[in-house]
Formats: sequence, C-alpha cells, structure tokens
Amino acid sequence: MKRESRINAIIKELKILYPHADCELLYQGIPERLVIATILSAQTTDKAVNKVTPELWRRYPVISDLAAAEISDVEEILKTIGLFRNKAGFIVKAAKFMTQNHLPKEISELIKIPGVGRKTANVVMGVIYKKPSITVDTHVKRLSGRLGLSENKLPEKIEYDLKEIIPIKEQTAFSHRLIHHGRQVCKARKPLCISCSLCKICPSCENGSPQNGLP
Repeated sequence: MKRESRINAIIKELKILYPHADCELLYQGIPERLVIATILSAQTTDKAVNKVTPELWRRYPVISDLAAAEISDVEEILKTIGLFRNKAGFIVKAAKFMTQNHLPKEISELIKIPGVGRKTANVVMGVIYKKPSITVDTHVKRLSGRLGLSENKLPEKIEYDLKEIIPIKEQTAFSHRLIHHGRQVCKARKPLCISCSLCKICPSCENGSPQNGLP
C-alpha cells in the first residue's frame, strides 16, 4: 500500500474507532482551567489530573485566586500526581500571567505562559479556539513512530511531520484519536497488536504481533 493510501486508511479507521474522541481533561468550559489542567497532565494521566482539579477549582474558583495562592497549599492539593511540587509552582505562575494578560490566541504567545509548551498550546488552540492543531503527547509520539507517520523523536518535529500529511480539517481530531488508541490498544509496553484493526496497515505489526524492535 502506498504511503498516502495508508495514511488515509489510518485516518478513516481511527475515525470509525473513536468518532467522538476529544480532550478528556475536565475544565468546566473555562479556558484558563484547561491551561492549568494541561500543565498538570505532563507525565501524569488525565484521570489522575481530573481527581485533583475539582479541589483545586473549589479552593481557587477564579484564576486570580490561584495567582495569589501559597505554593505550599497548592502542593498539598496536587500531592497525588507526579512532579507535583514543580507543577504547583508553574500553575501559580501561569495563573499570574493569565490574570495580568488575556489568554493568547497564537501558539507563539501561548508558550510564553510559564509551564506551557507546544503540547499545552496546541490543546488550547484546538479545544478552545477550534483551530487545526496537532497535540504531541507521549501517545502521539509513540504511535507516530509505530505507524510510520514520522521518523523523528522530538515532539515539535513530529508535530510538523503530522501537519504535512494529515488534512487540516482532520488534525485536531486525529491527534485526539491517536491518544485514545494509545491508551486503549497501542500501549507502551504491551501493545494489543493481535486485536488492533490497524495491524494490517501498520509497519510495526506483523501477523498480529509486534515486530522485533517495536519502540
């Protein structure tokens, strides 16, 4: 199968598997909360973040409250998630930035927020501003390599590779679908290749089993 045909087949199959895939972080429709939640999601599952943010929002219902918070108090709320001390400092600084400025509408400006990298910026662009975006988290990075969509290892380069081959109107949903597939099927340590409907067009899958050297 030619590469373009294979990419189209991957897009089509993921759309069938995950027709309603979307960001799973809970933010109650408040853009600044999505920024905070996405910062917290680094090296932590969305489920773990969603367990701590209700208390965070209860204690600090508006972003200016979080901006004025004692970092030690925020650490206590976040202590069940990874890197909670670093993240507590980042989200208080991010809250201060967002209190003093309107939430930017461009990636180049969003990444000026403390703790915000291209991953968080792309989440905001796609979810809040409904602009085409590719969010490269650990799942998108892994699956992009396994599916032969990118040979790069750096998230920013993977993002640009995917933008080159995924139609603009599909980009935001495509990255969400890759994330769902990575969580449910194409797992890091034990990918469920034998039950994966992408196996027949996946270069890392052979006869229902991962090839040697599967990353």
